[in-house]
Amino acid sequence: MVVLGISAFYHDAAAAIVRDGEIVAAAQEERFSRRKHDPRFPCAAINYCLEEAFVEPDELDAVAFYDNPLLSLDRTIKCLIAATPRTEEQWLRAAPTALGVKPLVGEWVRRQLKCDVQMVFVEHHMSHAASAFYPSPFHRAAILTVDGVGEWATTAIGRGEGESLELLTALHYPHSLGLLYSAFTYFCGFAVNDGEYKLMGLAPFGQPVYADRIRDRLIDLRADGSFRLNEEYFGFFDSCTMTNDKFAACFGGPPREPESRITRREMDLAASIQHVLTEAVLALARHARRQTGERELVLAGGVALNCVANGRLLQEHIFDRLWIQPAPGDAGGALGAALLTTHRRCGVKRYQRGRDGQRGSLLGPAFSTAEVHAFLDREKLPYRAVADSDARVAIIASALAAGDVVGYFSGRMEYGPRALGSRSILADPRRCDMQANLNLKIKFRESFRPFAPAVLAERCVDYFELEAESPYMLLVAPVALSRRLVVDGIEDEGDLLAVVNQARSDIPAVTHLDYSARVQTVGIGDNVGFHAILKAFETLTGCAVLINTSFNVRDEPIVCTPRDAYRCFMATGMDMLVLEDCILLKVEQPSDLPTKDSGDVLSSADKHIEERLRRFYLEYVVPAGTTIMQRGVRFWDEPDNRATYYEEYKEWDGTDSTMILEDIFVELRRLWEDQDLPELVGLIAPLTELAAELAARGEEQDAPSPFIYAMF
Repeated sequence: MVVLGISAFYHDAAAAIVRDGEIVAAAQEERFSRRKHDPRFPCAAINYCLEEAFVEPDELDAVAFYDNPLLSLDRTIKCLIAATPRTEEQWLRAAPTALGVKPLVGEWVRRQLKCDVQMVFVEHHMSHAASAFYPSPFHRAAILTVDGVGEWATTAIGRGEGESLELLTALHYPHSLGLLYSAFTYFCGFAVNDGEYKLMGLAPFGQPVYADRIRDRLIDLRADGSFRLNEEYFGFFDSCTMTNDKFAACFGGPPREPESRITRREMDLAASIQHVLTEAVLALARHARRQTGERELVLAGGVALNCVANGRLLQEHIFDRLWIQPAPGDAGGALGAALLTTHRRCGVKRYQRGRDGQRGSLLGPAFSTAEVHAFLDREKLPYRAVADSDARVAIIASALAAGDVVGYFSGRMEYGPRALGSRSILADPRRCDMQANLNLKIKFRESFRPFAPAVLAERCVDYFELEAESPYMLLVAPVALSRRLVVDGIEDEGDLLAVVNQARSDIPAVTHLDYSARVQTVGIGDNVGFHAILKAFETLTGCAVLINTSFNVRDEPIVCTPRDAYRCFMATGMDMLVLEDCILLKVEQPSDLPTKDSGDVLSSADKHIEERLRRFYLEYVVPAGTTIMQRGVRFWDEPDNRATYYEEYKEWDGTDSTMILEDIFVELRRLWEDQDLPELVGLIAPLTELAAELAARGEEQDAPSPFIYAMF
């Protein structure tokens, strides 16, 4: 039984292939296209997965998509209606994708694979849940998925046992922890759906002085973890920004301009929203424990990348054990859709192998030594081939001990946002200035951004207060008390560089301001080559820890090929590059380095389409919205005094549909008729006509709008 899973048209498109329940391959499209968070149909990732599995398209038993396009379109239209007439600009930006791309998933699949294949559409949070439960080491477990938004669900609690998986309760759009955190990401001057890492990294520099204000005005958080957002403070309902003037007034002025100086306000805002988010995640987990009675928990969804909340969840002992999907965001949805289809729909028995079924998340392409040599020889680049692995490891460890920064490229590429020792930049964590130097001269990003320590698993307790393995770098833990240093105060608290360069432990470059670290434990079974480097570095220096950061620079994806790695190496201040058994030194390289791929430019809708969209909005959406509002119809409940906001999770049952464009609108009509929404039923005919016109533009629509993902 071979199933291909796909995620696309939102952000972080990806493909994954599963054979008889075992994960064979998975990769994000961005690694091949070199466009960060590439949302387009993952042609290259699909081709890679098929090649890795030695499968022809017509040999696939099914193709599973991680989302239900019908329900996503349902939300899009209802959100437009709910905020008319203020949503015209949102409509103009989102419609080419919402109408002309997302409803055509089945056609994209048939066009790419050039054959008819069974299509299965899995709801978004079911995909997240499956990606977390099926690869986990647990026979049975509670499931918690938290993200920005799927079709309607933003948070779900469920249970898995063997091959079975069910979601029990859910919270729905617009009430979302992911969107709340992204609102602060935007307000602090970082990019939504990319800068959340920055906000989390900034939090230790501030104090949670705004936490009470967030709880009082922005989110009604109940004791059981359920919550409602106060719509009055957010802009994503009726504008093209995440926050509005009322949000700005609440927090002392307008949003920070991107790339401008970070002030004490942004530091405190980051600390405050991190505090509230962690509090909410803990409450959700406690409710999941009570509701399911399970002793183990699995996590997925974009919020599962918040390592600080994950670390607290582990420390609180709400569950005996915790497992987090290493690709918990939309990219991991491709894997979840394939696994759910394999186990729950096709009845393939689930086998648990070793620690988990994720295979270290090393699921991407690998390049042989022959391929690497061929590339270097063809480009006439100076290198030294060191076939003996012990000798090669000794050279790398010596360079790191001497203070060199090493780009390390070995084996299969990682699936998910973390570099785990196959596409990594490595450095010595004992140097006080290494964090700032790596950020400013290698990664070209803000000086405060923290780096993760990779530590020998057998030595972890000597460095960190961590009670579990953390092979996927998804847990923050305190640095051991014995390694901490007393820190003198900095007079100018706004001088981030001075604060960053302070030594807080004997591994200062990976120690956060609050004496914590985002830990990766490396056992010999996780990654043999990387473990050997750590061991050799320990032998030389007595330190069993290395800085491990992803092999890329700001605004670029992690490298995939030897050529990607060489370009990144030459464009930065790295000293050494390791490509499988080849070692390259920066001082020996030619100055005329290969240029960076420019990539394609996203195209905008032409004037004709823009006019058609504008006319549709004014002639159909506004009148329908006015009538619906006069009838008092609301598409989501107003906050009230209920003890809980959870609702029963109801999975859409149309997963066997071929989902051609006509199917979408037939089912949409049926849905709106059942919900007694004649105003929306009246939109079906013009919507169908408009969607057909947008779809006819074909390949041009392969590049969805870069508009904020929050609403659409």
